[in-house]
Amino acid sequence: MKKIYVLLFTFLMTTISFGQDLVITGIIDGPLPGGLPKGLELYVVNDIADLSVYGLERAGNGGASSGTETYTFPADAKTAGEYIYLGTETPLFNQYLGINPTYEITTGELNNNGDDTVILYYNGAITDLIGEIGVDGTGTVWESLDGWAYRNDSFGPNATFTSSEWTFSGINALDGCDLGDDTGINADCSSVFPIGTYNPVGSTDPSLTINSPSNGTAFPPGTTSVNLSIVVQNFVVDAVNDGNDGHIHWTVNAAAQPMKYDVLDETINVTDGGTYTVFMKLVDDNHQDIAPAVNATVNFSVNSATQVADLAALRADVLANGEGSFYELMSVPTVTYARTNRNQKYVQDSSGAGILIDDSAGTITTTFAIGDGISGLIGQTSSFGEVLQFVPSVDASVAAGATVTPEVVDIATLLTNWEDYESELVKINSVTFVDAGGTFMESTVYDISDPDVMAFRTNFSEADYIDQTIPAGPNAMVVLVAEFNATPQVVARSLSDLTLSVDSFEANHFSVYPNPVSNGIVNITSRTNDVISITVFDILGKQVINETLSNNTLNVSSLNTGIYIMKISQNGNSITKKLIIK
Repeated sequence: MKKIYVLLFTFLMTTISFGQDLVITGIIDGPLPGGLPKGLELYVVNDIADLSVYGLERAGNGGASSGTETYTFPADAKTAGEYIYLGTETPLFNQYLGINPTYEITTGELNNNGDDTVILYYNGAITDLIGEIGVDGTGTVWESLDGWAYRNDSFGPNATFTSSEWTFSGINALDGCDLGDDTGINADCSSVFPIGTYNPVGSTDPSLTINSPSNGTAFPPGTTSVNLSIVVQNFVVDAVNDGNDGHIHWTVNAAAQPMKYDVLDETINVTDGGTYTVFMKLVDDNHQDIAPAVNATVNFSVNSATQVADLAALRADVLANGEGSFYELMSVPTVTYARTNRNQKYVQDSSGAGILIDDSAGTITTTFAIGDGISGLIGQTSSFGEVLQFVPSVDASVAAGATVTPEVVDIATLLTNWEDYESELVKINSVTFVDAGGTFMESTVYDISDPDVMAFRTNFSEADYIDQTIPAGPNAMVVLVAEFNATPQVVARSLSDLTLSVDSFEANHFSVYPNPVSNGIVNITSRTNDVISITVFDILGKQVINETLSNNTLNVSSLNTGIYIMKISQNGNSITKKLIIK
């Protein structure tokens, strides 16, 4: 059974020629602060007199390759059988992996988060790579966020990425795998990077590898099926009693599956909240385990989503429990702005709360416009620059959108309570640009005043005011509330948002103060002396106050600390405002 494979591997070795003397064998994205250690392992197949004929490039975030290396190796000689280790820094690389990197690269070729492609060049031509060029690896089998990928023996180099040539740890496989105590490296981790174990020839013994899903993978809610992919080497999987080696017996959660007479992918039906264990083994034509036994096991799960009534409830849960959970939003938020960049959408619902949908993977396939409602939002929370984001895990559909009336706030309120308004559409009256008369440039901060001063940033490169004259004020302004690393900012969608008449926003205008409320009394005034009716709802939509005002004051001392939605009605007109109780 084994002799034919010796011939095969001999053939593989004789086909290695110049340009195939170096192969990428492993990549790691560590769990320590800053994603360290980040590194790459390469193996020298044949002697290399001058390593500088090789170079590297990183194609990040699904970007295309430039077609040329951005890092060139030093002109060193290397001997067959050597490993070359590249790291972004030395101390933690050594502490974590027990070896100094051969070369330290600080120019960005290894500055990935497990979802970028690293490309090896020989004399300007691609000779090997890990990851698919032009594909953002987020959610793919080869994503190695806080994990690793390692080359299977006898494979490579290969200028076309082939996932079956690799073993993947799965994302977050190294989470919790820190430096341990002083007794040894990675003392608290059982899933470390398999450093220095690549064999260019490989074994002639039968092997069975479950290549995907990766062990420990947690699929997002809404996943209905999982693709199972296997690699079998040195064993012919075929029908019973055909003279070949044998076939595969396998189970899912201990339930026997139809015997497998091929190495094709299998589809496993799954449900939210389910956990799954797949066990596979090689057997002979008599259904007996081969000797020695060859088997493989993989465990994976499907997350479930917590249902939340609206965006205010979602944000409250994140505040209480931290980001990273999956949610199913039961409300239908309205799109207040949509971008092609990362398929981002700002949305806001009747609770008054907003959130930024960041969909770099393009999970939501429908095109949305301002004013559209989004139905069926399921996804996971994360943050960037301390801005809470919603990353969808399933597609969503267009629904009827509600009218979003921007809440009137002033700069003083935003400077002290911007987290309460993050990603919401608000309006600020009587605003003046300090740099009025100048020209808007991309990604630039401009001061605005009412007379308090805060930052207006031109985050939207597609906005029609870029390269246009900064308007003179004062004007009323509609903006989306943002922040960057705990610094509040606002950004406008269009030039028309920046040049609104103050009067157009003062009709039916109500003033609410103080807000936040700390003494149990809130004052509500309008431009007329007519009766004002107030209804207050908690973040779950439950009515907690319904009163007609006397003396323009509302007693809220019975309310617990938190965020509420207040509906103010007068003469058939009504608006909603956020009410914060401290």
